[in-house]
Amino acid sequence: MSFAVVEKFASINGESIRAGEPAVFIRFRGCNLHCSYCDTKWANSQDAPAVMTTAEEITEYADSTGIRNITLTGGEPLLREGIEEVISLLIRHGHTVEIETNGSVDISELSQLSERPFFTLDYKLPGSGMEKAMLTGNYRYLKQGDAVKFVVSDRNDLDKARAIIGTFTLTEKCSVYLSPVFGRIDPEEIVSYLLENKMNGVRLQLQLHKYIWDPDKRGV
Repeated sequence: MSFAVVEKFASINGESIRAGEPAVFIRFRGCNLHCSYCDTKWANSQDAPAVMTTAEEITEYADSTGIRNITLTGGEPLLREGIEEVISLLIRHGHTVEIETNGSVDISELSQLSERPFFTLDYKLPGSGMEKAMLTGNYRYLKQGDAVKFVVSDRNDLDKARAIIGTFTLTEKCSVYLSPVFGRIDPEEIVSYLLENKMNGVRLQLQLHKYIWDPDKRGV
């Protein structure tokens, strides 16, 4: 089985629990959502240029970098039939696998794998235009080492994020992050909101790669 890979590269992880650590990124083609602020639209269409790559070839590339952390991203990696083959092979080769998923795809089966990856789930807030697609049933499968990330556009998004965090007691299950939509909201406003609402256990996170390199640069 082969997978449409639009990009693979080594960099630092810009987000979530392993932010700042070296990581290898494997970006798969195609997504089922159309978020207003999406920064990888070029990878989401079914005709985006891609290289058909087997699980063995993906693992060989990961091995060749000497980097342990592997991030499977997109697009939406969980739409790829057979992705469990990639996950299992990478883990058997000693890699730590993180899946960046948009929060609309069921993780129940993958969460039960004996070679279990870590999950970073987005919750798409109203500012994304995609909130109706969120699958909150996924939260029952979260563990320490997983994360839920809220990408925030405005005060309305902050209010909704706080409500979801409380309703599903997310800080008791996993790491929780608020991240600003780059250029839409000042991070200082998020800090003020965290303090005002005493949101213990919730962290502000900036996308490191957008501050280190040009925000539109690929392959970083």
